[in-house]
Amino acid sequence: MAGPPNDQRSAVALAYGAGDGAPRVVARGRGLLADEIIRRANESEVYVHQSAELVALLMQVDLDREIPPALYQAIAELLAWLYQIDAKAPPPHLPR
Repeated sequence: MAGPPNDQRSAVALAYGAGDGAPRVVARGRGLLADEIIRRANESEVYVHQSAELVALLMQVDLDREIPPALYQAIAELLAWLYQIDAKAPPPHLPR
């Protein structure tokens, strides 16, 4: 997720594994670090969602900590939306 595109830009990366109770903050940063988080997400073809408000809240979560219950609803709605996008996306091209 990315914040506003200016000098105060920030980014947070979330991960959710099979054994996790909730998504965890696995990276967060401002400025050049935010740019690097976004670059790596793009290289890995991970969707980057821009929501300054949500990023501001997630920036307060310590690294490798699960998101707080107060954010479950917002993250669940975002994940549901992403799953819908993935379901409509064409299959990836296979190498020949």
